[in-house]
Amino acid sequence: MQSTIHIDGKENGVRLESRILEERIQDAVKAGARELTVDACGQHGIGGRLWVSKAEAVTVKVIGAPGQRLGSQGFPGTTIEVMGPGSDDIGWLNAGAEIIVHGNAGNGICNAMAQGKVYVGGNVGSRCMTMTKQNPRFTAPELWVLGETGDYFAEFMAGGTAVVCGVDAHDQANVMGYRPCVGMVGGRIFYRGQEQAISNADAKHMPIGDEDWAWLHENVKQYLQKIGKSDLFDILATRDQWHLVTAKSPYEKVIRKRKNMSDFRSQVWDMELGRGGLVGDLTSVDRSPIGLITSGELRRFVPVWENCKYMPPCQASCPSGIPVQKRWQLVREGRLAEAVDLSLEYTPFPATVCGYLCPNLCMEGCTRGLGNLKPVDAKMLGKEGINAHPPMLPLSSDKKVAVIGGGPAGISVAWQLRLKGHKASVFDMDEKLGGKLQASIPANRIPPEVLAAELDRAREVIPHVRLEKKLTRDDFEAIKSDYDFIVLATGAQRPRTLPVPGNERLTTATDFLKAAKHGDAKVGERVVIIGAGNVGCDVATEAARLGAKSMTLIDVQKPMSFGKEREEAEKAGAKFLWPCFTKEITAEGVLLTDGRVIPGDTVIISIGDTPDLEAFPENIARERGFITVNDVNQTTDPRVFAIGDLVKLGLLTQAIGDGRRAAQTIDEIISGRRPLSVTADMHEELKTRIEYMDPGNHMSETIDYSRMNLAYFDPRLGHFDSLDQCAEECSSCGVCRDCGICEAICPRGAISREALPDNEFAMVCDSEKCIGCGFCAGACPCGIWTLIPNTPLE
Repeated sequence: MQSTIHIDGKENGVRLESRILEERIQDAVKAGARELTVDACGQHGIGGRLWVSKAEAVTVKVIGAPGQRLGSQGFPGTTIEVMGPGSDDIGWLNAGAEIIVHGNAGNGICNAMAQGKVYVGGNVGSRCMTMTKQNPRFTAPELWVLGETGDYFAEFMAGGTAVVCGVDAHDQANVMGYRPCVGMVGGRIFYRGQEQAISNADAKHMPIGDEDWAWLHENVKQYLQKIGKSDLFDILATRDQWHLVTAKSPYEKVIRKRKNMSDFRSQVWDMELGRGGLVGDLTSVDRSPIGLITSGELRRFVPVWENCKYMPPCQASCPSGIPVQKRWQLVREGRLAEAVDLSLEYTPFPATVCGYLCPNLCMEGCTRGLGNLKPVDAKMLGKEGINAHPPMLPLSSDKKVAVIGGGPAGISVAWQLRLKGHKASVFDMDEKLGGKLQASIPANRIPPEVLAAELDRAREVIPHVRLEKKLTRDDFEAIKSDYDFIVLATGAQRPRTLPVPGNERLTTATDFLKAAKHGDAKVGERVVIIGAGNVGCDVATEAARLGAKSMTLIDVQKPMSFGKEREEAEKAGAKFLWPCFTKEITAEGVLLTDGRVIPGDTVIISIGDTPDLEAFPENIARERGFITVNDVNQTTDPRVFAIGDLVKLGLLTQAIGDGRRAAQTIDEIISGRRPLSVTADMHEELKTRIEYMDPGNHMSETIDYSRMNLAYFDPRLGHFDSLDQCAEECSSCGVCRDCGICEAICPRGAISREALPDNEFAMVCDSEKCIGCGFCAGACPCGIWTLIPNTPLE
């Protein structure tokens, strides 16, 4: 037998706080205790929330004086026995515990109780058994009182059973106090004594049938055993001393006679507004009564199925235009390989960028975030991109495009051009393809084997690559004469520095990261990094890997770094200081304008890079050091395009998206769908074609978040274990997931699924059955259905 655990409500003669006593009870149960004795000293909530009791019964014996809310939120399997009287709110929100009180109890007993039983061996105070409830799937709650109750007993009672025995009651005609059963809407009350003055507006007396008496007779025995007064059974076993009260039905509560529609029309409408009223001479519309529920042309609202009309927020948030929702839909349909391969239509780097390097703006835009739900894990699906199969390539046209720059932007545009059937040659001055992806991004950010595999796949699609060639202006003119179009994608390769004394002591972040990637970098024990952005964080992480003992990042403003780069730097021990304004670089470190010195053996500057534009002719306009382009990345020379960091510093996904947009425009020019130069009046007509989406895709506007319904998803889900789980949790914004909820919920059976060619389908609405109630729109998890006002009658 397990020994009983004793918990004292005092420590060193001082009363414990209720919170502390609660913690000790919980800790004892977690440690395995199943029988407890609590010497209470007015503490609240004793015996509640012992969730383990559903599997393993827990008994709590209370000696001393318990405080309020004893057994609140009690759970099935918990038994609480009070060896004397109890305070207020015993069994508050009880969800299944059995509570025995061997004396009187205070006010509010069983308030809002849903399950469980409370046995009181004396009287109870006012407002007991109020707002009780009952789930029909579970056993109804019960309150047993040996004596009498206070005022407003069973106020707003909505379920359960109360038994008031009236033993030793002073006035059995008022055994339940003043105004019992006010607002009662459910449940039943057995009581002994003379007829009770209950609230006649809400409750009624009922005869006690044989079934009710059999239940009461048997359960009285159990109750008296619980409180140790079985000798009273003979007193309580006389049937004609008992009464039964139940709630009135809503129809029984109606006092005023309802006016029917015909009477309302003749006595109110026509007299005040209609035929003989204010507008009677202004309209000839037939305003005779119509059915309360109408269909067809008389519906006030018409449901419209708007599948695929609006773009999902995840796709709209992705600068590369990847149809994230479509990929999760394919996974949900068991077509993982198609979902993985689909990514290659939008990016040559689904694993490298989407799986590892991208901050995943699609997840930031995910509708689930509005409901405090965790966005589905796009990185998990991105990493599967390493298994994507190289796409089938069309025959190549006779048009040639030169791509100057072999980084993410250049590879993206060359990739897209080849997918569209055009020859693309890549020129780059580095010895390897990939730009900063292979030259300077640390290995801790992206597994080298993943990047190598995706670059190899890109080389299969783009065979014409010329490396280790620094471009001059003469080279540019020669290339222009040999190719139909040029795409500039050289990125931002020229590091910015500070015009301060001692700047010759600085190492640029670009040079340091390249050297670190090739194993040639060295740092001192103390490293100071000027610039606390994400690249600066990469520098800090690499410096720690190379042996630095301290890394300090300084900035003139609050650091803009975020995501994995910031996390890795902080994990490596980097410290951030701001605002800091550099005055001089010295042998001791960085001297600030306020006189402080940030000690450093190595000082690395990471305040951004700028493009190198020397090789490009002057007729290509530029502004503030960047190439000027229109909304399709076309420069002032219509045969020359510029993308990526040459135009504006941004994310890898933005550079990849620029490549798609430029390739789309070049393809339209080649095919004759777009003129080489666009005038102002053509601009709007062509603009919709160059969206971040498939050519011809009619979705352009992003779906309004308010249309979505997140009630179907589990808010407790904190992580995802598989791609299938992610796919199921995707809310499929704006795209029907074929769940059939609208069809099932329609009260008139007006909605049905219509099969279309190519395994497509549509949900259609029968106007003669539809009453325009809007259940379909309200229940749809994807925001597909909308309710529009019907055309008004003339």
